[in-house]
Amino acid sequence: MNRKIPHDAFEYYFSLGADRSYQAVAIRYKVTKRAITKVATKENWQRRVLMRDQKVQTAVEHKAVETLEQMNSRHLRSLKAIQGKALTALSQMPLSTAMDAVRALEISIKQERLIRGEPTDRTKISVEEVIRNEYDRWLDHEG
Repeated sequence: MNRKIPHDAFEYYFSLGADRSYQAVAIRYKVTKRAITKVATKENWQRRVLMRDQKVQTAVEHKAVETLEQMNSRHLRSLKAIQGKALTALSQMPLSTAMDAVRALEISIKQERLIRGEPTDRTKISVEEVIRNEYDRWLDHEG
């Protein structure tokens, strides 16, 4: 069979990215759009594009997670160093001049908790607020 459309036409089609169209491929290879559509259907171009896009997306997400884990690890090491220096400073200073060390320790502990997904502040809810919320919820279910 004499084929005017080269076997690497799909690669060209895929490389077009957002501007991807059968018409663009037809122009490139000087054939009709109908001929490209026929080859694309036979060779499952749409499914192949979808599969490649999914592989690329998975790779990007994996890289982002790896990068985030590396960043968190680096930040945790830094925070541990700050905590160590703050604790050393606290043990060597009189209480009246140790506030900078206390602030450094407090900030580093909050950042460490944040990186580890723990709450950084405790939220206090009054009994009155809980009763009011329950009462409002009860009224909503009745009406």
